[in-house]
Amino acid sequence: MTNFDELGLDANLVSRVAALGYETPSPIQEKAIPALVSGRDVVGLAQTGTGKTAAFALPMIQKIDTTLDETQALVLAPTRELALQVCEAITSYAEGQTLRVLPVYGGQSYGAQLSGLKRGAHLVVGTPGRLIDHLDRGSLDLSHLDMLVLDEADEMLNMGFAEDVERILADTPEYKQVALFSATMPPAIRRLARNYLHEPLDIATKEATRSTTSVRQRWMGVSHHHKLDALTRILEVEPADAMIVFVRTKQATEELSEKLRSRGLNAAPLNGDLAQAQRERTVNALKSGVIDIVVATDVAARGLDVERITHVINYDIPHDTEAYVHRIGRTGRAGRSGDAIVFVTPRERRMLEAIERVSGREVEEMRIPTADEVNAHRVEAFGQSITQSMGSPQFGQFRYLVEQYAADHAVDMVDVAAALAVMSQDDKEFFLSQDIAAPKKREPRGERPQGERGERRVHTPTEGMTPYRLAVGKRHKVKPAMVVGALANEGGLRRSDFGKITIGLEHTIVELPSDLPEAVFDSLSATRISGKLIGIEPDSGPPARRSNAGPRKKSYAKGGNAGGRSGGSGGNKRKPRHSQSRPKG
Repeated sequence: MTNFDELGLDANLVSRVAALGYETPSPIQEKAIPALVSGRDVVGLAQTGTGKTAAFALPMIQKIDTTLDETQALVLAPTRELALQVCEAITSYAEGQTLRVLPVYGGQSYGAQLSGLKRGAHLVVGTPGRLIDHLDRGSLDLSHLDMLVLDEADEMLNMGFAEDVERILADTPEYKQVALFSATMPPAIRRLARNYLHEPLDIATKEATRSTTSVRQRWMGVSHHHKLDALTRILEVEPADAMIVFVRTKQATEELSEKLRSRGLNAAPLNGDLAQAQRERTVNALKSGVIDIVVATDVAARGLDVERITHVINYDIPHDTEAYVHRIGRTGRAGRSGDAIVFVTPRERRMLEAIERVSGREVEEMRIPTADEVNAHRVEAFGQSITQSMGSPQFGQFRYLVEQYAADHAVDMVDVAAALAVMSQDDKEFFLSQDIAAPKKREPRGERPQGERGERRVHTPTEGMTPYRLAVGKRHKVKPAMVVGALANEGGLRRSDFGKITIGLEHTIVELPSDLPEAVFDSLSATRISGKLIGIEPDSGPPARRSNAGPRKKSYAKGGNAGGRSGGSGGNKRKPRHSQSRPKG
């Protein structure tokens, strides 16, 4: 078994890795670290959760000369969340060193980024759009770059950043070390590697070609307004220890955890708005068994590793398969078994099919527990609670009181016990009487009710979400990933902030959280997709139902002359190196 001190890392990094609890390198680390330390380019086929961040971060930290005030390393990430995650990981690996790490992403003010770049960030982790903005401003200098990493490259291309990535690559020195990590290797990724990497070492691990096999994956068909009842039935019937329930928005974490607490369950929210001290208290409470359920967003749960977690519930189905893999990776870790359940409404079946493609296996269908099944478990739990209470130190005292009451009132002891059980219910019904109806299947497209010709059907938004209309559609070759990419990186949104996305011929309807601040829309006012201003505005329904006398809808789009990001295709392909040395500049 290989140890970290055998991979070519210096003693300080080996000690730091040990202090963080890393015992032996994962397969991707074992193969990638020695190659990167020796100066080779690398193409790594690696799923999330396989340790790929440490695989490129540790050699990168070792390579950087912190006595120079120059940007020597760059990590390209598709989303703000991943950029922040990589930054946090690198900072933890480099603790005790004078390494300056700077995250650069859309949605954050330029002030902090500009000052960080001016001070001389040694290592920059950023999203393509904002990096290009800094290149255009002249605030980011990549002329001294010695190492470049493309993290989750397939996701970057799926989100429409192909031209942006090539533009950034074209602004980097010809002689530099490049590492490309991707969960899949489509032709576009291979072409990118062929053009910009020099004789790379191809690395593919067993982990990269399969999903988490130790996790049992199931799905349940349920309508939106029955989700809470379905969840509480699962909590009663499933033999779970602790679980994470995933929702899309921060607001939903608070609302759902409160509803669960009102039903007598130990639940707590976990979202990005929590202070670090509160987050630590919540995680420690989950570890110690003070609470059994955490309701979380994707971002807040990243890096969460609690041995007690036996179940992951996808209360809101994720909008991309990568998020699904991240979610179910919170259970079934370190060889332990786990369960993952995803709630699927009728309109979300296509996302389920995409999840099955990524999993490489069919996700098992399960039905909502019936009232009879729940009642049987309640009876069993009732009997167990009686048995446990008999072992209480107070049992003798209460037994005496009950005997005295029964004698004084000439009441049978069984009747007294039944009355005490009623008291414990606090007027709540003990037995369920109804089953949850299965969701109606979506009608075939040809049978759906249509309005007048050219009229759009009314969009019924998801709870807690508001539909917005973008002035781009199929005619502009727009895809959902492009919408998510543009809005997430320019508006500072997370993947979990997106609801349903419906692309029409000339427009797109996208659901966003109802409580988004005005500043988000200000930052999106000049955003373009496929070169066209998106003109984001609240969607107010079919034209036939709009009132001419009513107030004009508010538009978040600036004038047609608003500037977008400059393009730049990055036409200079990388020439073969004739030496392994990489001169600065």
